[in-house]
Order: sequence, then C-alpha cells, then structure tokens
Amino acid sequence: MPSLQFPLRDTPAEAPALRAELRAFLAEAGRDWPPMVPAYSWMGFDREFSREVGKRGWIGMTWPKAYGGGERTALERYVVLEEMLAVGAPVGAHWIGDRQSGPLILRLGTEEQRREFLPRIVRGELAFAIGLSEPDSGSDLASLRTRAEKVPGGWKVNGRKVWTSSAHRCDFMIALLRTAPAPDPKAKHQGLSQFLVDLRSSGLSIRPILDLVGQDGFNEITFDDVFVPDSMLVGQEGNGWEQATAELAFERAGPERYLSSLPLLVEALDDLRAEPAAPEAVGRLLARAATLRQMSFSVAGMLQEGHTPAREAALVKDAGNDFEQALPETIRGLVDPARTPPQVLEMLGLMTMVARSYSLRGGTREILRGIIARQLGLR
Repeated sequence: MPSLQFPLRDTPAEAPALRAELRAFLAEAGRDWPPMVPAYSWMGFDREFSREVGKRGWIGMTWPKAYGGGERTALERYVVLEEMLAVGAPVGAHWIGDRQSGPLILRLGTEEQRREFLPRIVRGELAFAIGLSEPDSGSDLASLRTRAEKVPGGWKVNGRKVWTSSAHRCDFMIALLRTAPAPDPKAKHQGLSQFLVDLRSSGLSIRPILDLVGQDGFNEITFDDVFVPDSMLVGQEGNGWEQATAELAFERAGPERYLSSLPLLVEALDDLRAEPAAPEAVGRLLARAATLRQMSFSVAGMLQEGHTPAREAALVKDAGNDFEQALPETIRGLVDPARTPPQVLEMLGLMTMVARSYSLRGGTREILRGIIARQLGLR
C-alpha cells in the first residue's frame, strides 16, 4: 500500500543572509501599509511592489538564467515565500506566474513561449490568472465545457470560466479548454488542452464578482469566438488534463496554504499577552504551524528533486486550510473588543469572512481527501 512520505529537509545555508536581506526590504516596503494590506496576504495585488521584487531577483528564482531566472534552489525560493507571507506582502501580481504558470511554460512551452513570457514574469511585468473552473463544473473539473475549435491559424474559443482570481487585473491566463469531445462519460479528462490566452483579446469579457466582504477578487470570463493563435497552445494537444493536474502540486503545498492568516496573529500578538488564555492557545497555533511548515518544506524538496508528490501536496493543503481557518476563530475567542485596537478588530473581521474560501481555492476539501484516499488505496 502506498504511504505518505515527508522526509526532513535542512534549511539551505544561504537562508540567514537571504532572510536578513528580505526583512530589510520588506520593512522599508511595508512601512506605510495599512493593516488591511497584510490581511489580504498573497491575494493583495500591487504591480509596483512586484516589479521591485523582480528587480531583486526574487521571482523565477529557480529558473535558468537564459530566461532571466536565478538558478537558485527551490528551498531558497521557499525562504522568500515564507518571509513574504509572514508580513502579508501584496504579491498577487506575480504570485501565479511565479508559482505555476511560469514553471508550466518552462517545462512544456515552446522556446518562443519561454523567451516571450518568462523574462517578463521574472521582472514582475506580467500577471497571470488561472483558467480552470467553470459555472457548471465546480469541483468536477474534467466536466468543463468551454470549447476550442480548430480554425485556420489557431483556435476559436467559446464558453465561460469562473474563480479566475484577479483576472480583471491580469495580462494572461493559462486556460484548460476542451479541444475534442470526451470519448465516453467515464473519460471526461480526455480531449482537454491548455492555452495561453491574452486577456485583452477581442470577444473576451471579464465580469468581476463581489465576494462576502464586497471585494471584486473573483471574476467570470466569457469567451465569444475568441481567437487564440496556434503559437499559444501549451504542451501537447489533448494532454491538458495531465499538465493541469501536475501543476496542482506546485499550487497546493506551498506556504500560502497555511500562512494566509498569520499576519493577524502577528498584528494581535502584543494585545494577546494580557489575555490569560492566550499563551496556551497561541502555543498550540504555533506548534501546528511548525508541523505544517516541515511538511510543506519537505514537499518543496521533493519538487526540487523532480518528484510529483500529489498526495503529500493534497494533505498539506487540507491540513493547512484547517489551520488557516482555525486561526481567526481562535483569535476571536481570545481578544477583548473593549481593549483591542481597531486595526486588529478590522483585520479579524475581514479574515473571519475571507477564511471561509481557503478550503475552496486550489481544490475543495472533499476533492483533496478523495485524492489522498485513492492514492493510499482506501477507496
């Protein structure tokens, strides 16, 4: 029977100097950030900040220098992600490109695509959205119906996508589209392909969807005879399902899957010292965070070695989401509103609502547990 493996990893020798450099940069960059900036964590979108991060070589860190990358290790990159998340830096303008769109292009894109897109991602100039979910597909991703029909010189796309975070602010999207009918209902994952889609294309419209807190982070994208050139096909036609699911290991096991709520704890910590129940509760939170950190760091090491730790990544995300959602609830039970500063209460209110979405994005809890169970031979 398969087992879950989380080999312990050593922090890279470069970590102390890298952390010091990052903390100095973030202290200066975040000097005037209001509390609500870190409250949004990695979903905060600031192009100027991303360009500054790019200037320091902290985007595309593991990529070849030929495409602007730094040829550093995945574990050094992990250190950068930790420091950014710890202060809730607004990294959203480069996060998706750095985390999964760029690596996909690097691994499966044409040489023309690599030279066109990767250096611009590294410089913090291009923002990417994810084009997976659809209105009638939900967690059954393979049932998607947005079609790409072959036409001279490219493809004509019709359909809709939802859950496209920040698409109204982004430049490109990597979309999973149906290029051939599924041979039968049990093989819905066949006939899918991935494409680079320019979000300024004619016939493409983006409608922001207000969320629970009145923000327009999510979007619905409608394709009405949108033309996508042949040169924008990523990888092999018909191999989109395997390509997209391989990406999810990058998406599901990073530190953003357990650190999204951490800025609230950092902001509230001084005020919690006066609460009698706080030491034990905060200690338990930090112990959980330390365990999740070791698991997530282990997956980063596996990815660096060329493995595809799908079940380990799914477990990290599932357990990490539990932690991210528990943290605001724990803080809410500890603070005294009469003594708590307004900025802490504002962050707490926002995160209490936003945290509901953490177990949806990147794969629902039910889907993740199904993946883990299947790969362990339990179903």
